[in-house]
Amino acid sequence: MAFMCNLSIKTLRKSQGWKLPSEHEATPLSTYETGKHYHLDNIILTKHQLLQRLSESNIPLLRLRCPETAFSFLDKSLGVFRNHSVAIVELFFIGSCSERSTMEHAEVDEVCLEQTQKYCVERPIYNQEILERQLHKRERTPQTLRQKIAHSCRCSSKKAKSHLYSFLPILKWLPHYRVREYLLGDIISGISTGVMQLPQGLAYAMLAAVPPVFGLYSSFYPVFLYTIFGTSKHISIGTFAVISMMVGGVAVREVPDEVISIGYNSTNVTHTPEYYNDRDAKRVQVAVTLALLTGIIQLCLGLLRFGFVAIYLTEPLVRGFTTAAAVHVFTSQLKYLLGIKTNRYSGFLSVVYSIAAVLSNITTTNIAALVIGLTCIVLLFIGKEINLRFKKQLPIPIPMEIIVVIIGTGVSAGMNLNESYKVDVVGNIPQGLRPPAVPEIQLIPAIFVDAIAIAIVGFSMAVSMAKIFALKHGYTINGNQELIALGICNSVGSFFQSFSVTCSMSRSLVQESTGGKTQIAGTLSSIMVLLVIVAVGYLFEPLPQTVLAAIVMVNLKGMFKQFGDVAHFWRTSKIELAIWVVAFLASLFLGLDYGLLTAVAFAMVTIIYRTQSPQYRILGQIPDTDIYCNVEEYEEVKEYPGIKIFQANASLYFANSESYTSALKKKTGVDPCAILAARKKARKRHAREIKAANKLKKQAVLKLVNSSTNDVEANVKHEIANDELPVNGKFASADASVQDTSPDEHEHFVEPKANIHSLILDFTPVNFVDSVGAKTLKSIIKEYREVGVCVCIASCSGPVMNELTRLDFFDNTVTREVLFHSIHDAVLACQVKDRSASQAD
Repeated sequence: MAFMCNLSIKTLRKSQGWKLPSEHEATPLSTYETGKHYHLDNIILTKHQLLQRLSESNIPLLRLRCPETAFSFLDKSLGVFRNHSVAIVELFFIGSCSERSTMEHAEVDEVCLEQTQKYCVERPIYNQEILERQLHKRERTPQTLRQKIAHSCRCSSKKAKSHLYSFLPILKWLPHYRVREYLLGDIISGISTGVMQLPQGLAYAMLAAVPPVFGLYSSFYPVFLYTIFGTSKHISIGTFAVISMMVGGVAVREVPDEVISIGYNSTNVTHTPEYYNDRDAKRVQVAVTLALLTGIIQLCLGLLRFGFVAIYLTEPLVRGFTTAAAVHVFTSQLKYLLGIKTNRYSGFLSVVYSIAAVLSNITTTNIAALVIGLTCIVLLFIGKEINLRFKKQLPIPIPMEIIVVIIGTGVSAGMNLNESYKVDVVGNIPQGLRPPAVPEIQLIPAIFVDAIAIAIVGFSMAVSMAKIFALKHGYTINGNQELIALGICNSVGSFFQSFSVTCSMSRSLVQESTGGKTQIAGTLSSIMVLLVIVAVGYLFEPLPQTVLAAIVMVNLKGMFKQFGDVAHFWRTSKIELAIWVVAFLASLFLGLDYGLLTAVAFAMVTIIYRTQSPQYRILGQIPDTDIYCNVEEYEEVKEYPGIKIFQANASLYFANSESYTSALKKKTGVDPCAILAARKKARKRHAREIKAANKLKKQAVLKLVNSSTNDVEANVKHEIANDELPVNGKFASADASVQDTSPDEHEHFVEPKANIHSLILDFTPVNFVDSVGAKTLKSIIKEYREVGVCVCIASCSGPVMNELTRLDFFDNTVTREVLFHSIHDAVLACQVKDRSASQAD
């Protein structure tokens, strides 16, 4: 059997009488067989290498020759080897090794030091009562509400400067901008991101159900504003597929394809250019009003310091939601890829309706549009693969999207695809910027819930990407300021006909990977978009819509890869898998808005489920330590006789107080109610026995008295009475003995008794206790005390102790003496108390 191990062997030296292969320099140990003796010199011993690797190998006989410093570590590990079919382990000392370097000595000594370090502490046993008598609390003067308001409203130059820099981060980083170090990288990054932002702006406008030029507006104003108010140096603000899809769903719902709402009246119209222009104008109004409301909500949340709301969108929820959004986006682009005329659906089962509409009109597919779209998809995939494989060799990624847009525009214009092959094109792109206009405020009530969903999802996307880049490059971001920045971008941009925006994952990765250092890169990308809007936008009018659909579909590749999360969460966490699946299915079939609300509600339910159904365990001591672990998990862990240590990995509150009590009785095997009921039953039985014995004794005496009146009959009855007396007398004497026993003896021999004398509740995982939990805890102490079991609470944190004090938990019956600083303190105190009680008995 071969000895499989990955030990790092510097030198293998042949000893006298030992066999060794000729190649002994850095020879893998797998070449050596067991049953032969080898001298292993200069081995770097680690726990992973020796303990785990050797334990995984079923070696019947193992002889190791190791350094003296590592002998104690291996000697303590013999039990592990024996448990893995290693019958014999022989250890030999190596006196000295001249070939070891200083570094190797240090590594070996460090490993061995970690295994042999010890500490010894001698101190009294502390409960909370003793500890508070020895400690002195700091005096704190509580502030009144008036003082708090006055302090918060107090202004100084330092405080005003801090608030100004917080609200306008550009004032903080721009004066310290290193031109020579940052400018070149920002220029390259800005151009690369801008080139990518142009086609994505046009494409995502189609998702938002508005004309393509509004995607360019949304790629300029918000990006420029984020440079002033944003705190992240690397994220790219602008159009994003998920947010655009949510905006488009609201726009289609409020202004369907079949009817045009004018003054809240519906009038059927025919499919004419005027109809489409009127429809698009109405949808633009819905989109910009939605952006205004979304920005106001984000701005208010930021000013109120509600940046923490993003934590409720957990990673499985967001990934399931965005995967469903990718399916929505993909199905919405099928009609553009195939050149089919179908209505756009939103809300419940919109994906099903969209697929059904495409399949029902599949015979009207425009072959020219399909060929152009598929060609663009292939080119985009090739370009992305080249960028991925040659990422280190390429100075900047190949801008395949803009290349495809330019080629598609040129081919369309040269071949006149719109007229010759009826291929739908982008159409009119007005030159120049539009004057600001006030959105239609009367639409707010109908889109308020959608605005909340878009505001939270948009902020969650932006802040998650910002945190990733901030952690990677060693700077910090302000979540509340990010909310304010996004709110300003959306609300101010809405006056210039831009729809809701957030961070784009693909563009942010490009901006960071191409050397972007600051927000200047975003500014340069917005300037490129501005040049297209002002000067050359009209050149993209012949661009086929199928090209934009191809760009959108290819950019969904990363989101579709998230289907692999199912296998990952199946291995790691079934609850997170359930969150992912619910978020995906709800968003897929209920729509993105209601799907998100359903997913958040389900995530909240999982939190309640986890706290209501925590894991309960009985702890025991690792011998000769003050460490306590689960007795069911480790063989070496032992329980103290008569002491049970109970732990629940959750807080104690109204939702789990009943299950806490039930688990405590089940795990400890002691049910005070059952014991008290058994005692009561035993007392009743004992009382019945005494009563029966007294009755029989009285009857016997009466028989003896009555028998004295007759001579012959008296003798006969006396004999009969005497014959009965031994039987009755035996029973009566037995009951009399029971009656004559003391209450303590009766309780000891007759009444049921608990098999433990102390119960310790480990409160290390407990974060809070409410009034119901405090009452439950007090009831537990009282019930177990009635059956002779002392209850202690160990490792109770300061905040939990303060909550118990406010809830009037401590009184004459329950004092702070039941609280102990650690489990070991509680165990020692219980042992001392039990010994004292035994000596008193």
